[in-house]
Amino acid sequence: MDMKRDYFEDVQLFTSPVVVFWFAFLIGSLYLLPFFVSNYYIYVANYIAINIIVATGLNLLVGYTGQISLGHAGFFAIGAYGTTVLMVKAGLPFLLALPGAALIAACFGFLLGLPALRLEGPYLAIATLGFGLTITQVIGRIELFGGRDGIHVPDINIGSWIIDTDKEFYFLLITLTIFLLWFMRNLIKTRMGRAFIAIRDADIAAETMGVNIVFYKTLAFAISAFYAGIAGGMYAFVLKFIEPEIFTLLMSILFLAMVVVGGLGSMMGSIAGATLLCWLDLKLRNILDIPYVGEWLKNLSENWFSLTGVSNIQYIIFGSIMVGIMLFEPLGLYGIWIRTKKYWRTWPF
Repeated sequence: MDMKRDYFEDVQLFTSPVVVFWFAFLIGSLYLLPFFVSNYYIYVANYIAINIIVATGLNLLVGYTGQISLGHAGFFAIGAYGTTVLMVKAGLPFLLALPGAALIAACFGFLLGLPALRLEGPYLAIATLGFGLTITQVIGRIELFGGRDGIHVPDINIGSWIIDTDKEFYFLLITLTIFLLWFMRNLIKTRMGRAFIAIRDADIAAETMGVNIVFYKTLAFAISAFYAGIAGGMYAFVLKFIEPEIFTLLMSILFLAMVVVGGLGSMMGSIAGATLLCWLDLKLRNILDIPYVGEWLKNLSENWFSLTGVSNIQYIIFGSIMVGIMLFEPLGLYGIWIRTKKYWRTWPF
């Protein structure tokens, strides 16, 4: 019988030699990937890794604490603009600008978390939605951030190491992603993580047991915003140029969709959901180039709809996936994985 006798067993990373082997295989594969694929797939991997960071932080808020947010594109924008401005205008090095911008995003997350003490459900969603829309409008009217014209992002300098290629950026980003995932996994297993889960399950009961609701709800917003700020800062270096119109409501909805599709309250769900939707997002942008499918959609649009609407087919597919997940597997991709694992463990009985 597998019985845990100590809380430190919860944060134990390796539980058996088999886990050690597969973990080493995964890490080795990630770091060897750029040597075997083209530059385009390195860009795709960078895009997925950035969204995994956002989804992991948002899952802490939505999946583990039970608070919804439709304003994470605002935190994402703060991280992107904050990192760029701190490097370009203030002259800070990358290693100080990135966490500095993430801390600024965390401060805004803390302030946004204060209304969450009295709001929940659709009211909280509307409040966070207003924040996300307001941030982009404010940024677009400040000349320090380049206004509506946007701002160019400099190269990353870490000592004598100048990162100016996607391959070099990949090694930095994948290391940062692994560290943030490891930190979040351990955080969920600690007393703080158990407090988040208690608030999600029954906040009144949690407060009766001594959980500080005010502190932990605002802290969840701050940590989630910090992760979004880190991801936004890294996203700026992928694009090399940022403008307010990039950080839209649809971006916030996509972040939330990653968490829901992957599985609420699951680290593996955040990774799976972000990977799937990012891959679909990139593939469906050029849906007319897909053999057979693209030609069929073009003919369908010419006969019944408008050709300009084909570019929005990705959102129809995203919505269909979310509806299907809610109807058939509320636990998302992680739930499908659990069912599959249980099936093969008990097969053929």
